[in-house]
Amino acid sequence: MGKEKDIEKSKNKYPLRRKLKHLLIYIATQRTVVILMLVAQLMVLGYILFGIERHSALVQFAFQIVAAATAVYIINRDTESEFKIGWLVPLVAFPLFTVAIYFILSNQYGTRMIRKMHAKKCESTKPYLQQDKALMEELRTQDEDVYHYVCYMKDYAGYPMQKNSEVTYFRSGEEKFEVVKEQLKKARHYIFIEMFIVDQGSMWDEILDILRQKVAEGVEVRFIYDGLGSQHLLPFNYHKKLTEWGIQTRVFQPFIAMLSSTQNNRDHRKIIVIDGHTGFTGGDNIADEYVNRIVRFGYWKDTGVMLRGDAVWNLTMMFLQMWEVISPREKPADYDRYRPYLHRVENVASDGYVLAYGDSPLDDEAVGELSYLHILNTSKKYCYITTPYLILNEMLSSSLIYKAKSGVDVRIIVPGIPDKWYVKVMGESYFEDLIKAGVKIYEFDGFIHAKTFVSDDEKAAVGTINLDYRSLYLHFENSCYMYKCSAVADVKADFDYMVENKCRQVTLEDCRNRPKSRKLMAGLLKILEPML
Repeated sequence: MGKEKDIEKSKNKYPLRRKLKHLLIYIATQRTVVILMLVAQLMVLGYILFGIERHSALVQFAFQIVAAATAVYIINRDTESEFKIGWLVPLVAFPLFTVAIYFILSNQYGTRMIRKMHAKKCESTKPYLQQDKALMEELRTQDEDVYHYVCYMKDYAGYPMQKNSEVTYFRSGEEKFEVVKEQLKKARHYIFIEMFIVDQGSMWDEILDILRQKVAEGVEVRFIYDGLGSQHLLPFNYHKKLTEWGIQTRVFQPFIAMLSSTQNNRDHRKIIVIDGHTGFTGGDNIADEYVNRIVRFGYWKDTGVMLRGDAVWNLTMMFLQMWEVISPREKPADYDRYRPYLHRVENVASDGYVLAYGDSPLDDEAVGELSYLHILNTSKKYCYITTPYLILNEMLSSSLIYKAKSGVDVRIIVPGIPDKWYVKVMGESYFEDLIKAGVKIYEFDGFIHAKTFVSDDEKAAVGTINLDYRSLYLHFENSCYMYKCSAVADVKADFDYMVENKCRQVTLEDCRNRPKSRKLMAGLLKILEPML
C-alpha cells in the first residue's frame, strides 16, 4: 500500500516533466517525423520558387500567364467542382507555388503505375465476377430501378448481385465483435482481413490470439492494414513481426516523406472473409473505442453486417484484387480455390438480393456516391441516413433537398460529439438549407460512426462510405447493398430506436443561433474540403 502511494506521489510531483515527456514521445513517432519532412520539402520548394518569382517584372508576368493557363486547364478537367475550387483559391494567392505543386502531384510515375496495375487486375478478374442472367431477369420483373442499378454495377463497378445469401445486421461494434470471434475460431481453411485502422489493445489482442492459433492449425491467414490509418498506432515494421508469426501481412501505401498524390488514396475498407462462406463489413475498425472498451467521444455507435453464402464471393475477390495490386511480384491466386460453396458447412437460405461492392479512386466511377444516390432518388416514402461526416457536394445536397420537398421523409443522424471539430463546423453549415426543405436532422448522444442508408422497407446499404469528399472520391471503400432482405427491417428499426431514444432533433433556431465565427470558419474550411 505504501509503495502505491509513493508511486502516486511521484506521478503528481512533476506534472510538467511528464507532459514534456509525452510531447517528446509524440514528436518522435514515425508519423510526426514524416509530416515534418513533408513540410520541410514544401518550405524548400516555396523558398526556391518565391526567390525565382522576385527576379523581374517579365518573370512575374510569365508566371501569371502559366498560372492563368493552369486555372483554365483545371476548370476544364472532368472532375468534381470541390476539387477545382480547392486548387483555384490557392492558385490566386500563390500562383507559382500552386502550379508547381499541382503538376508535381498530377504527373507522377508511381501514381500512373498504380492506376494501370489496378485497372489491369480488375480486367483480368472480370471472368470471376460475372452476373447471373436469370437473376437479372428476376430483377427486371420486380423493380426496373434496381435492375438498372445492377446493370451499372456489373458493367462499371465490376461486382454482381447475388442470391443464395443471408445477411445479419449488427447494431453495435460490440455485438458484431463477439460474432466475429466465434466465426474466426471456426475457420478451417483461410482467413482474409483488410482494415483501415488497427490499434494495439484488448480487441486486437483477442483477434491476434485467434489468428496465431489458426496459423498453428494450418489455416492460411492474410492481413492488410492501411499505412497511414495505423501508422501512429502500431510499432515500426509491425508487419514484419506478424509475418514472423505466420500471418501473411501487407501494408497498403506506407506513409512516406515524399510529395505524392497516391498518399491521398487510403484503404478505408473493412473486410473479413472466413473460408469463403462467411464475411463481415461495416464501419468498425480494430481498436478498443469501436467496441466501447475505452471512451473517446461518448458512446461510440457503429454498425455492420455478416454475410453468408454466395454474396461473400464479392468480398473475397475484392480482398484478393487489393492483395495482388500491392504484391505485384506474387503469382496471381487460383481464385476458384476460394469459392463460397467449397467449404460451406451449413445450408444458407436465400434471403433477398445482396450486392457487396467496392469503390476505387483509381477509376472514373463514383460507385459509392452513385449507390447512395440510387437509394435516395428511388425512395418514395422515406430515406434514412446515418453518417459521421456530413460534407455534401452539390449533387447530394440537391438530391436531399428535392426528395424532402417532394414529400419523402428524409432523415439524417450525425454525431452529437464529433471526433473532428472542423467536420462538425462544416456539417452545421448545411443544416439550415436542409431543414428548410423538410429534411429532419438529429444529433446522436455520443459519436455515431455508422454509414447506413435505408429506404422504403426494401433497400439498404451498410458499409464504410462516409458522406464526405475523401470517402466518396479519394479512398478505397466498400459497402453492402441489400434489396428485399430481412436485414433491411433491422436497419430501419435501429434507426427508429436511435431517433426516439438517443438523439436530439436540430431546429432552425439552432442553425440561426450559430456564432458568426463558426459560420465564417465553415466558409473558409469549404475551400479545403477535398483535403479534410
